[in-house]
Amino acid sequence: MKKRLTPANQRPSAKAKQPELAEALLGLKSVQEVRAFLVDLCTPAELEALADRWRVVPLLLQAMPYREIHDRTGISVTTVGRVARCLMQGEGGYRAAARHLGLSDD
Repeated sequence: MKKRLTPANQRPSAKAKQPELAEALLGLKSVQEVRAFLVDLCTPAELEALADRWRVVPLLLQAMPYREIHDRTGISVTTVGRVARCLMQGEGGYRAAARHLGLSDD
């Protein structure tokens, strides 16, 4: 029988834990520290997925068609579409990071 979670033993939601993760990232001081943290935090497949998503962002900001992005990068059209949806309807994180790196005029 599946154990029911009560308020006393209920685990916090993933969204509730996100501020702690964001604080951890914000506290890192160099590219090397962030890279080491991500390698420790993520599986190789997760890191590859994150890198693929980020690689698509500048191309989408240049209004490159999805199929051309796929042809140039080998990244699936589905992934390109997901990133595009986040750029249009997400929290603004991709755009903020792109702005900080000079990849966007937004």
